[in-house]
Amino acid sequence: MANEDFDQKIKQEVSEDLKLLKGNERIDDLQRNHYRIIQDPGRFCFGMDGVLLSGFAKAKEGARVLDLGTGTGIIPILMEAKTGAAHFTGLEIQPESADMAARSVRLNRQEKKIEIITGDIKEAVSLFGAASFDVVTSNPPYMTEHHGITNPEEPKAIARHELLCTLEDVISQSSRLLKPGGNFYLVHRPFRLVDILVLLRQYRLEPKRMQLVYPFADKEPNMVLMEANRGGKARLKVEKPLIIFKEPGVYTDEITEIYGY
Repeated sequence: MANEDFDQKIKQEVSEDLKLLKGNERIDDLQRNHYRIIQDPGRFCFGMDGVLLSGFAKAKEGARVLDLGTGTGIIPILMEAKTGAAHFTGLEIQPESADMAARSVRLNRQEKKIEIITGDIKEAVSLFGAASFDVVTSNPPYMTEHHGITNPEEPKAIARHELLCTLEDVISQSSRLLKPGGNFYLVHRPFRLVDILVLLRQYRLEPKRMQLVYPFADKEPNMVLMEANRGGKARLKVEKPLIIFKEPGVYTDEITEIYGY
């Protein structure tokens, strides 16, 4: 009888989870703490960049963390699984994406620790107040406004191009949102590295740690992970390169060990 009750409970939970889906959405396993995420292939699915940032970023016990441009909510969900932070907030300007992220939070029963807010990065300080967070993370649009855009209204274009916010918007708001000594974590493209460093210094976020990410050992890097500290002293540590694949479709041991994929 106990087994029958357990099976019935599982079926009921699965049924309730499926009710959270809309349209062509699906539920993907994140392979961390049994957490899952809702995605819509027709809009925008999270990529390796968000996963890598969630592993690169750090948050101390009891910290308050804000993710700017949270999209599907991947970074707050994965960071909740690996840190002792007290609370996570994800800010997303696209209502449909914010709604999907909020439903993923409910899917994982994390409503008390993760909150998704619909709003504009450029107004983040007005929304939350200055010096409100210990940690700010962001996986912002990489491309400038006129870089190969085909449909400015398409959700994927908004996620990839600086249509609704710029790199300077992200960095300037992050500086004001962080408490003194707080840390900012960013994933971006190496071709914007000079812009990143100049803007960080301009807004009193001192670059402290950087790691270049390579798809294969013999290829050029296609991502850069950056940590900056509000008001920190000048000293940048460049970590050893992170290689994603040892051969097509096969992750390196480091990726498997650190990220569980």
